[in-house]
Amino acid sequence: MTRICQVFRSPLKPEMYLYVDKAEGCARVPETLLARFGEPQPVLVLAISPTRKLARVNAADVLASIESQGFFLQMPPADAVYTQRESARD
Repeated sequence: MTRICQVFRSPLKPEMYLYVDKAEGCARVPETLLARFGEPQPVLVLAISPTRKLARVNAADVLASIESQGFFLQMPPADAVYTQRESARD
């Protein structure tokens, strides 16, 4: 099954992305998540199938999460979080 997805980036958290079904938008994303994510900034629209190669996440996991909860949240890589914390200490 292929799904057309909208990907948003967080203005508050570097390298954090939110994937949603383009037709639904952010309607199923909980308000508490959106508050911590910030105003979603559109990055791209893409067709995702279970076999599609994505840079940091498994496409099948993205599709399953969108199907079950209405969104997939891609967290920043661990090294990016560490770098952000270290720069905040300086």
